[in-house]
Amino acid sequence: MSCPTSFAPALPSLAAAMLAGLWLASSPALAAGSAPGCGSDTPCAIEGGEYRILLPQGAPPKGAIVFLHGWRGSAEAEMRNGAWARLAERLGVAFVAPQGEGGTWSYPGAPRQLRDEFAFFRALAADLKTRFGIAGEKTVLTGFSMGGSMAWNVACREGELFAGYVAVAGAFWDPVPQACPSPLPMLVHVHGTADRTVPLEGRAIGEHWRQSDVAKSLALWQRQAGLAAKFPQGAPAQGLSCQLQEARDGPGLLEVCLHAGGHSIRAEWVEQGWQLIAQRRGWPG
Repeated sequence: MSCPTSFAPALPSLAAAMLAGLWLASSPALAAGSAPGCGSDTPCAIEGGEYRILLPQGAPPKGAIVFLHGWRGSAEAEMRNGAWARLAERLGVAFVAPQGEGGTWSYPGAPRQLRDEFAFFRALAADLKTRFGIAGEKTVLTGFSMGGSMAWNVACREGELFAGYVAVAGAFWDPVPQACPSPLPMLVHVHGTADRTVPLEGRAIGEHWRQSDVAKSLALWQRQAGLAAKFPQGAPAQGLSCQLQEARDGPGLLEVCLHAGGHSIRAEWVEQGWQLIAQRRGWPG
């Protein structure tokens, strides 16, 4: 299975950034302080694993974006991507990159089960609050590919840990849960109609595992929240086409956005999801 963890070509790679003189050390965000002993260069150890964090320049963070890398990815590599540093700096938030055990995530249906991910994310949310003063109420969990699938599963099982979720190119794997113990979250999902690594309709991985149909994953939340079972049809040649559904009671929402591309992620999609969640939560700009 090939699940690229790099950004789409529009976002600079580490090598390209170095050649262009955009090495991350030149970003003001990297000059921010951090708790003794850990930050963007040195992992913060918690029960079950570790994460890295980049704090904004000159002021306490307004919140955080927690990004889950794709298959065979790493928190260290995500910290080297200038697009994340620039996004966090624009929003005045911390950028947090947890490390998947073995470079992957152990959600239900995944090929490997290496740790209790739900206990790990509870420990992460608690550590961000005690070590950096960042509360889950101002934190958005996002992820790409298998990281996106992990975000769906956290939203289902531990949804109230974070204020909202932005999943890109990854949803539930089979079997899709019959129900989620969490109330309807603020969940934004972005996917490419030409994605063949994680197709919208799902696909088998070997003989024992299967990525779910994204519409089937969405239908769980729609059914649970009493919303119409529908899914956007097609994508524009440029940009995103989005379908938004809001909870009848409470702040929850479901937004599915399609683009015409393949298996990729852009910082602007995460930012768009953040802005929607921030608006609905009433966060100051």
